[in-house]
Amino acid sequence: QELALKSLGNEGLFLFSSLDTNKDLYLSPEEFKPIAEKLTGVAPVSESEEEETLDPDGETLSIVAKFQPLAMETMTKSKDGFLGISHVALSGLRNWTAPAAPMSVLLARQFKAFLPPKNKLELGDPWWIIPSELNIFTGYLSNNRFYPPPPKGKEVIIHKLLSMFHPRPFVKTRFAPQGAVACIQASSSFYYTIAFRIHAEFQLNEPPNFPFWFSPGQFTGYIVLSKDSSHVRDFRLFVPNNRSLNVDMEWLYGASESSNMEVDIGYLPQMELESTGPSIPAVIHDENGNVIDSRDPSGEPIQFVFEEITWQQEIPWEEAAQRLEVAMYPFKKISYLPFTEAFERAKAEKKLVHSILLWGALDDHKASCASPVPGSGRTLRETVLESSPILALLNESFISSWSLVKELEELQSNRENEFYSKLAELHLEKYNFPVEMIICLPNGTVIHHINANYFLDITSMKPEDVESSIFSFSTSFEDPSTATYLQFLKEGLQRAKPYLQS
Repeated sequence: QELALKSLGNEGLFLFSSLDTNKDLYLSPEEFKPIAEKLTGVAPVSESEEEETLDPDGETLSIVAKFQPLAMETMTKSKDGFLGISHVALSGLRNWTAPAAPMSVLLARQFKAFLPPKNKLELGDPWWIIPSELNIFTGYLSNNRFYPPPPKGKEVIIHKLLSMFHPRPFVKTRFAPQGAVACIQASSSFYYTIAFRIHAEFQLNEPPNFPFWFSPGQFTGYIVLSKDSSHVRDFRLFVPNNRSLNVDMEWLYGASESSNMEVDIGYLPQMELESTGPSIPAVIHDENGNVIDSRDPSGEPIQFVFEEITWQQEIPWEEAAQRLEVAMYPFKKISYLPFTEAFERAKAEKKLVHSILLWGALDDHKASCASPVPGSGRTLRETVLESSPILALLNESFISSWSLVKELEELQSNRENEFYSKLAELHLEKYNFPVEMIICLPNGTVIHHINANYFLDITSMKPEDVESSIFSFSTSFEDPSTATYLQFLKEGLQRAKPYLQS
């Protein structure tokens, strides 16, 4: 390592390390490939792609990409005019103003990756297209990378689709939950509608600049395809834009994994792929098997007529999306309602509101980690919020909700509904960066709250070292974080007794 540093210098070693995926201080031909492709401008066709191109009679699907760049004014750093942030650091983001490939023609058979395995034919029963290989115990993948590893198997089609937006998509994200999950939304004799959710991210910078990671909250969508994958009737993939923030960004400031990392969140108005119509045969045959021209005598393309699909079984899109969300995030086995709706429901059911207030989203990939400190929503959702005792108590005694700080600030300043404005104000008074867990009455009165950083600090200490008597450890659960969160919820219930009994 010292010799390498001496030979290559700081930045040279940084680039070398980003390519040396197995960390053996030796670049194999496979590891050197991204640089070779960059220098020669030639990208070899992957083996799995070559196999697909051998189908001469297969149908092709035309897909268009629609993209509106990130609204720079939605980034937190924009408030002080990006003070102290070098123009070079944001160059990859600022220069990304259009999709890399506005249109692409793909083989229908390549979408075979979206078909269900034989044991997942029930509507709404999720399966993994690309399994998540990370969890809270495995940690996360290196930030010091510029070029995605070559996609394998079912990753190929997803990599190909995401490459329409930007040339460097990583189909496996650095943080859990990674991968892609799907379920059947509708079924007919010959067709499925498959709903899917993908967690992927992009690397916007290249050497000599330092890495800049762009992580949309999620990609979701659906595909209508024949059960033998020979025909695709419809396809759509998009980043949801219904919340005020939907992208997390992280960029390094130095030539090492431990270098300072800058973090921000922002709003992406549109990132979408859509088929222009059903897939059509690449080659057309007449009834005798002879190849015929794809245009009629007047030169117009032949128009295809497709039979209408009669669905025999179907579940609503919202239900399919919720099943995929629970597969990615087990903590969503209980409902997290929108902020104002949670208080209405709590009032009707005479329950308390269990509310989580964050800088970034709780149930979007990576958006909740938009904090260099450990007290992020990601840690919460991967530990205490998905543990069985917590899920049971929340389900029984609370109405749960999570909110973005930005959304509550907007709600507070909107004076059209004074009650909602006051609810937001009471929450924001208790908020400390990055995540605050709050228990309150249906009228908005906060009766208990704890900051995620403090919570994680005390649960990582030995019980005998905890001086404060605010939270005591229970011996009935071995996991101190679960025990402490249970204690937090039970103390909230205790303090609310006079109200709940009245």
